[in-house]
Amino acid sequence: MNMWVVYGIGFLAQLCFSARLITQWFLSEKANKVKTPTIFWQLSLLGAILFFIYGYMRKDLSIMIGQALIYYFYFRNLQLQNKWKPSNIFFKAAVILSPIVIAAYLIFFSSLDWGRLFTGDNIAVWLVILGTVGQIIYTGRFVYQWWYSEQRDKSSLPWGFWVMSLTGSAIIFTYACFRTDPVLLSAHFFGGIVYIRNLFLIHKSRKQAKA
Repeated sequence: MNMWVVYGIGFLAQLCFSARLITQWFLSEKANKVKTPTIFWQLSLLGAILFFIYGYMRKDLSIMIGQALIYYFYFRNLQLQNKWKPSNIFFKAAVILSPIVIAAYLIFFSSLDWGRLFTGDNIAVWLVILGTVGQIIYTGRFVYQWWYSEQRDKSSLPWGFWVMSLTGSAIIFTYACFRTDPVLLSAHFFGGIVYIRNLFLIHKSRKQAKA
């Protein structure tokens, strides 16, 4: 397939992820504390669908694993915000049907040699491991965020979420340098700036609360 099409899908996915961060960043700066808007989770779901497709086209196991694992946690946060039921019917259909359609395609129609993703014929084994470790940490931030939110019965983005975001992003950025992946490089360079800023806002709000 034409790489411009593949990169186009990847950048479209990152556009969703970047838009969620920009919106969250803007609202947080306005409130002078970290906010968790509903659109953050809606854009996350749409971006995850597109980014999984990009990972499949790039034959990138770490991307596919990361997006598959994190999908439910985006959905669950919408439920915690009581925003799933009132969501647009077309958005609901896309969120529910997309994983089913993708899974059916992978099972019945995909010609991808899955063994190559594990044996290193596609890329070096150590690079697969590096990318997967980065994705586990990067994905694990939402596991932690989900646990944190469930404990408080409220969707929020705590300090630990941003620390894991920055750590995982740094590893994936390194992975992207070796893979010469412009989509991952641009996404995690910009993301790192937002993660650092959110950590600063949390630190600042904590100091104000103590004062």
